[in-house]
Amino acid sequence: MSAEERLERARLLYERSVFDGEAGVLEMADRELDAVEAGLALARGRIVHARFFEDGKEDPREPALFERATELYRALGDPRGESEALLWVGLFHQVVRGDDETAVPFLERSHELATRAGDRLLMSYALRHLGTAEHAAGRLETARERLEESTRLRRELGFLPGVAANLVGLIYIATAQGRRDDALALAEEGGALAEACGAKNITRQIEEARAQV
Repeated sequence: MSAEERLERARLLYERSVFDGEAGVLEMADRELDAVEAGLALARGRIVHARFFEDGKEDPREPALFERATELYRALGDPRGESEALLWVGLFHQVVRGDDETAVPFLERSHELATRAGDRLLMSYALRHLGTAEHAAGRLETARERLEESTRLRRELGFLPGVAANLVGLIYIATAQGRRDDALALAEEGGALAEACGAKNITRQIEEARAQV
């Protein structure tokens, strides 16, 4: 259901309460509005997160927005929504604050809920960032497993920019493990995918990774 539909439903529930005297409908209206608020908090938080890549400055609104979305989705009994919100809480700690120790429990819970909801795209994101944390900790084989599973899911979904993004990490892992031929093959595939998708940032990252091989 879209945000517009939920807002219209809340309006109609208001009228049923005020004009028709129906009992209990205002609680239903609150739930519709909570769902809209959760989606808005998540969307605004993503925009704030993207600005971090432009100016490198932490915005205190970001964790508050994602935490609010998590709280609302949990209260609504929406595991898929809660999974996405938790993913972004984890990304804030990992990407903005560079704190994998705090990020990992959020990412693990996100993956658990995404699996329960059957959302393979969210599963792939959680696995990608869990793999990133393993890589940073020097656990290269576990990092490789996480990223390869994330990549498998993304291939199944046809999410090719996401596949190319994952191959960046796999190039670095292959290089660190001394698998030079694998690293070069990954770079070749990643570069072709990124170029075909017009993903310029990923193309640049692939070239930077290739230079380290």
